[in-house]
Amino acid sequence: MGITDILSLLGGLALFLYGMQMMSTGLEAAAGNKMKSILEKLTSNRIKGVLVGAGITAVIQSSSATTVMLVGFVNSGLMTLKQAVWVIMGANIGTTITGQLIALDMGAIAPLFAIIGVAAIMFVKNEKVHHISSILAGLGILFMGMDMMGAAMEPLQDSPQFISLMTKFSNPFLGILIGAVFTAIIQSSSASVGILQALAVTGQVPLSSAVYILFGQNIGTCITAVLASIGMKVNAKRTTIIHLMFNIIGTAIFTVVCMVMPYVAFVESLTPGNPVAQIANAHTIFNIVTTCILLPFGTYMAKAAEHILPDHKKEDDEDLRLKYIRPFESSYAIGHSAVAVSQVRDEVGRMQDMVKKNIEDSFSTLIKYDEMLRRKVAEREEYIDYLNKGISEYIVSLMASEMSMSDSRKINGYYSIIANLERIGDHAVNVAGYADDMKKWQISFSDNVLEELAEMKKQTILSLDTVRDVTSENAAQVLENASTMEQKIDDMRDKYFKKQIQRLKKGKCKPQSGIVFSEVLTDFERMGDHVLNIAQQYCEMEQA
Repeated sequence: MGITDILSLLGGLALFLYGMQMMSTGLEAAAGNKMKSILEKLTSNRIKGVLVGAGITAVIQSSSATTVMLVGFVNSGLMTLKQAVWVIMGANIGTTITGQLIALDMGAIAPLFAIIGVAAIMFVKNEKVHHISSILAGLGILFMGMDMMGAAMEPLQDSPQFISLMTKFSNPFLGILIGAVFTAIIQSSSASVGILQALAVTGQVPLSSAVYILFGQNIGTCITAVLASIGMKVNAKRTTIIHLMFNIIGTAIFTVVCMVMPYVAFVESLTPGNPVAQIANAHTIFNIVTTCILLPFGTYMAKAAEHILPDHKKEDDEDLRLKYIRPFESSYAIGHSAVAVSQVRDEVGRMQDMVKKNIEDSFSTLIKYDEMLRRKVAEREEYIDYLNKGISEYIVSLMASEMSMSDSRKINGYYSIIANLERIGDHAVNVAGYADDMKKWQISFSDNVLEELAEMKKQTILSLDTVRDVTSENAAQVLENASTMEQKIDDMRDKYFKKQIQRLKKGKCKPQSGIVFSEVLTDFERMGDHVLNIAQQYCEMEQA
C-alpha cells in the first residue's frame, strides 16, 4: 500500500466525515429549534421515543450527533433523563442505516446526489431549499468518500503484514478494543463501520473477526457524547452513562452469543458471499436486539445512572458563575440552537431576578440605612455586571453558528434585553448611593414622601415582573401591560415632583432631601423606560 493509496484513504475518510457534517449542519439550520417540540410531542412513551431516535439518526447518519443533542437538551431541561433513554436506544438503531445504504452499493449514484444538492445551493435562492440541499449533497459526498476508501484498500488484500494483523482480531477482546479505540479517535461509528466494510471487501477480514470489532465500535462512539458532557450538569453526564451502559451491555451479550452459538454462521446465511451486507446486518441485529432486551429496563437504567452519578450539593451562588449556560464544542451540534436559546433564556431570567432583588434592597436601605444590606447591593451589582458580560460573550459566539431566522432573532433580542437589565441594575445602585448621601447629610424623608416612593417602587417591581415569563402567546399582552405601567410611572413621577415643589416652597423639607427625592423619582422612571424596552424586544422576538 503506497503513499498514493494512503492519501486516497485519508481523502475518502475526509469526504465521508465532511458529508456527515454537511448533513448535520443542513438539518440543524432547517429544524434545529423544532427538534425541541418534536421530541416533546413524540417521547411521551418508550416506543415513540425509540422511533424518534431512530428516525432522527437515520437522517443525520450519526448516533453521536443525536446523543450530543440529547446531552444538550437534558442539560438545559428541555428533556428528562427518562425521555432521553428511549431516544438513545432508537439512535443506536438509526445509526445502522449508513451500513445498510453502503451495502446497497449506492456509490454509483452518489455523484448525482452531490450534483443535485450543490446545484440547488448555488442556483436556488430559497433558504429552506438550501438546508435540504445541504443534506442531499452531504449524503452524496459521504458515499463518494466511502468509494474512495474502498478503492484505496484494495491493495491490502495482497499485503502479508495486513493479513497477519487481521488474523489477530479473531481474539474477541482485542477486536473489541481495536474497534472502540479507532471509533473513539474518529468519533463516528458510522465512519468506522464503513471502513470495516471497505476492509471486508478485500476478503482478509472474516465476519468472525469483524463482529468483535463491530461491537467495540458501538462502545467507541460514546466518546463524542462524553466529551460534550464535560462541564455540564450531572443529568447531562448521566445521559452519556446510559449511552455507555447500552453499548457495553449489548457487547457483553453478543460476545457470549458469538462464543456459544452459531451467530456468525446465521448472519452469513442471510447474504451469502456479500461481506459488506453481512457487516451491515450484524450491526443492525446488534442494535435492534439490544434495544428489545433493554427496552423494559429503561427506567432502571436511568436510576442506575443516578446512582453512578449522584446529585452534588447545591453550588454556592456567591461564586461568580454562569449557572445555565454550558457551551460545548462539537461538530455534531444538532439541536444546538434550541439548547442555546433555552440556556440564554434561563440565564437572563436569573439576571432579572438579581436586578429585582437589588431594587428592593436598595429601596430598603434608602428608607432605613443598613450597612450589611448596602454591601449586598454592591456585591450583587458586581454579579449582574458579570452575567451581562458572560451572557453577551456567549451570544456573540453564537452569532457565527448556523441557525434559523427565528432562533437568530431570539438570540439577538436577548443581547438587547440584558443591556436593558444591566441599566436597570445601575439605577438600583444609584438609589442605594442616595442612601449613602442621606446618611452623610443626616437627613430623612417624611412619611408622605416615603409613601410616594414606596408606590413608585411597587409599580417598578410590578412592571419588571410583567416581563419575567414572556411567550409567543402572551407577548402582545405583556407589551400592552408594560406600556400602561410605564405611562403610570411617568404620571406618578410628574405628580410627585409637583408635590415636592410645593413642599419646598412652603419650607416643609430641606433642599438636600428635595434633591435626593427628585433623583430617586428619575431613577424609578428610567427603570420603567428600560422595562418597556424589554417588553418591546420580547414582542419582536416572539411574534416577528
